[in-house]
Amino acid sequence: MKQLERGERLPLAQSAPDGVLQAGLSAQGLALDFACFALDAGGKLADERYMTFFNQPATPCGAVAVDAGGFRFRLASLPAWVERLSIVASTDGGALMSQLQAGSLRLVGPQGEFARFDFSGRDFAAEKAVMLGELYRKDGGWRFMAVGQGFNGGLDSLVRHFGGAVADAPPSPPARLAQPAPAAPRAAAVDLEKRVAQSAPQLVNLVKSATVSLEKAGLAQHRAKVCLVLDISGSMSALYRKGLVQQFAERILALGCRFDDDGEIDVFLFGRNVHRGAPMGLSNWSNYIERIIDKHPLEGDTRYGAALEAVRRHYFPDGGGGERRAAVKAEVPVYVMFVTDGSTSDKPLTERQLRWASREPIFWQFMGIGKGRKSKARALANFADSDFPFLEKLDELDGRLIDNADFFSVASPDEHSDGALYDLLMNEYPQWVKEARQRGLIA
Repeated sequence: MKQLERGERLPLAQSAPDGVLQAGLSAQGLALDFACFALDAGGKLADERYMTFFNQPATPCGAVAVDAGGFRFRLASLPAWVERLSIVASTDGGALMSQLQAGSLRLVGPQGEFARFDFSGRDFAAEKAVMLGELYRKDGGWRFMAVGQGFNGGLDSLVRHFGGAVADAPPSPPARLAQPAPAAPRAAAVDLEKRVAQSAPQLVNLVKSATVSLEKAGLAQHRAKVCLVLDISGSMSALYRKGLVQQFAERILALGCRFDDDGEIDVFLFGRNVHRGAPMGLSNWSNYIERIIDKHPLEGDTRYGAALEAVRRHYFPDGGGGERRAAVKAEVPVYVMFVTDGSTSDKPLTERQLRWASREPIFWQFMGIGKGRKSKARALANFADSDFPFLEKLDELDGRLIDNADFFSVASPDEHSDGALYDLLMNEYPQWVKEARQRGLIA
């Protein structure tokens, strides 16, 4: 049996291979109400019937049910839109979690108890509710994470945190959710689709491919700013000359059209220096890369850290691109597509920048053009066979608030089909969105 610490993660495939398990819950010295929220890719309760507690003891699909002393899960029976299950506890009346003597969340599979997360009043102050742990999808399977995050406002705060509306009637216990209104079509999104068809018909199929990948990732309604960061070191010359960078930029613009109603993406160039270009959008996308390279010719050296600092300073000027000691919240996150074909001359600065940026709502998708790993399954021992050992190190960098980066390599920017590329771009971003919301980086 494994004793879990706060923030520790555990794959479930070995202990619960069929996805059937129990979560045993107990508390001493304080009466607690337990509930389980089924959440979508945006971390929201999309259907109030999927809040499971003693007054609503099972989900419609039967995959989550109140059990003696906790909950029973049949993960394979969950609908596809459910990306994670958050197990929470709340106090009754004016009691505080700090009054709790001891509590535990135990995971039980076919062979018995295999993991345990203990908590007590010493872990809390004025909180009246706590997210104890969550089950979440990852790489085709399920994992568990011990959370232990408290909320001062009690169950009401948790309901609102998960996107639910608390009814006006006294909610305790349990909280009652107002019936959500049907989602109305987004007029701006419809207008954007028309604009793409009218202004850039060549991008229509790209936008459709991006839409399919986002829907698979559960991010169909997700909003984000998109930024393209391009290496302009001399070794990139052939890629620019052959039009491969222009083609790749168009694919990122299509993603930007799905993520942001303004139909534009920000563009930064970096070599020895960092340059911010005019946004690439539906009105200027044709031959955009040729024009920007004429204005900012290729140059020597490659400095990732300087580029990261410039991007951070642009989106979060209050921090000046420097060290962050506290998390920063924004209405929408920033998705950065960072493209390079070589290593960097400012590795220490790059590492510091990525660690500092982990406290900001910004995700870094690194793509190396050359020989490198295709996924995190690649062993560290094989780094000598890669052109990008430093980028692979960044992907696993320690000292970050949350994992805010992903990396893959391609032999050429056009190696993958449109659909395959967009799937790669959504490899880790959906999970980052969940954790960023949990950490308070996204409103």
